[in-house]
Parts: sequence; C-alpha cells; structure tokens
Amino acid sequence: MMSNPTGRLTQGQFSFLPDLTDDEITLQLAYGLKKGYAWSIEYTDDPHPRNTYWDMYGHPMFDLEDPAGAMLELKACRKTFPSHYIRLLAFDSTRGVETVAMSFIVNRPAREPGFQLERQEIDGRSVRYSTRSYATNLPEGERYKD
Repeated sequence: MMSNPTGRLTQGQFSFLPDLTDDEITLQLAYGLKKGYAWSIEYTDDPHPRNTYWDMYGHPMFDLEDPAGAMLELKACRKTFPSHYIRLLAFDSTRGVETVAMSFIVNRPAREPGFQLERQEIDGRSVRYSTRSYATNLPEGERYKD
C-alpha cells in the first residue's frame, strides 16, 4: 500500500492537497497575519526531509500588515527560482521564541525526481536505512531545468 499516492514531496501543511492557487495562498497569509505571525520565504533544490535549512529569500517580514507584500516577494522568488521548491513559513513569537506555526510549499519543479531508499548491512544482522534525493545526482544549480 502506498502511503503517498501523489508521489510528490510532502513537507508542511497542505502537502497532500493540490497546489494552492495564489488566492488561496493570500488567504493563508491573511490568516497568519491576523494571528500575529511573521512570514518568511525559503527555497531549495535539495528537498531532503532532513534538510530543514532552506535558503532564505529576502528578509523575514516582521512588520507586514497586508498579504499583498508577501505575495510580491513570493512572485519575485518564483521568477528568480522557477524550478526550485519554495515554501512559506509563519513564525509565532508570542512565547518569546521564534516558533514555526505554519509551513507549506508554494512552488515545485515541473518534475519531482523522488527519493532512493538505501539499505546498508552493518554489524551483526543490523540494517541501516537512509534516503537520498535523486535530484542530488546533479550538482547544485543544475538539478532542475525547465
């Protein structure tokens, strides 16, 4: 039984849903702003599940009051990195620390190469498993071509 019938990268909220439209993204931005969250945009061409440190596009938008500002930044990021994964993150600082309250992917490459499961037999009868993105077969900057 497949646990991910879409075959797509599933990180953050809404991962199993169809891609959000810009209007739906704007509604999520407005929701986060109403809750007092600060928004940030990140992108990567290595979406390994343990790669939590994506590259930041611009600065976090702490003083943002209108979702249109974040949408302008998102559109600029999409134009700069059209074949990368791009995600929006909402930070909640109400507890005195920057905690990610929301995170969701808003851009994907046209073809998602997926992951390879690697099995390694180690001491005794133990087996170690790891995953590797097929995208990393190519050097950074050449992983996704339009």
